[in-house]
Amino acid sequence: MQNYYFEFGLRVFAMKINELREMSDEQLELTAKEAIEQLFRLRVKAQTEKLETPSEKRRCRKLIARIRTIQTERAKKAAQAGA
Repeated sequence: MQNYYFEFGLRVFAMKINELREMSDEQLELTAKEAIEQLFRLRVKAQTEKLETPSEKRRCRKLIARIRTIQTERAKKAAQAGA
């Protein structure tokens, strides 16, 4: 199983996809919001100075994509259950 490492400010998140799936909708939304803010900061930093690890932006984008995928899966499952 792969670990995914993401840095938000001073906190470092090592998340597995299963850990993301276990989160509530509110926790996922908060994590996505933090990742989007971090991606913005990384983009600004990349324009003004050199990033220590350029792959940070890619990891952030992938985290956001994973979270959005999980949210979409849940929405589809809820729609099917309600229909």
